Amino acid sequence: MILMTKTRVLFLCTHNSARSQMAEGLLRHLYDEKYDVFSAGTNPTQVHPLAIKAMAEIGIDISKQHSKDMEEFSETEIDLAVTVCLSSTKTICELCSGPMFMGRPEIINAKLHKTKHYLLHGFSDPSDVEGTEEEKLAAFRNTRDEIKKWIVKEFTDLKMENANSDS
Repeated sequence: MILMTKTRVLFLCTHNSARSQMAEGLLRHLYDEKYDVFSAGTNPTQVHPLAIKAMAEIGIDISKQHSKDMEEFSETEIDLAVTVCLSSTKTICELCSGPMFMGRPEIINAKLHKTKHYLLHGFSDPSDVEGTEEEKLAAFRNTRDEIKKWIVKEFTDLKMENANSDS
């Protein structure tokens, strides 16, 4: 029997409350046999209740996940760090709008120095949406569906040459 080493993927966004949490849950649910998956943020808060609800609607339970600081992974060998956030008028993000060095955000080089590859694929922040509870939930569903579509396309047969490397 050949033992396959799983690829370690870390999804990153500012608060580690919605997009990165949904991405973690989706990748684990869809491709657990291929990936060890984690998520973290630069300024973690808590997993958004509407992210939990939107994921539960498609049979994925992320209620046991919790927001983590990216520094928790500073000594972890990460094969691929993926930034899933976009700066907005409400939040300026060190990951997606900070200084770049060698094709990746400086903060990743500084805090996640064992990361081999980096990829940026931003999604709009559903927690920025204002309105009724149903309108907010619709935004979470939309972001969830966009992330799922991208994960299926990107991770079915991940090729690291699509990601940046410091080697």
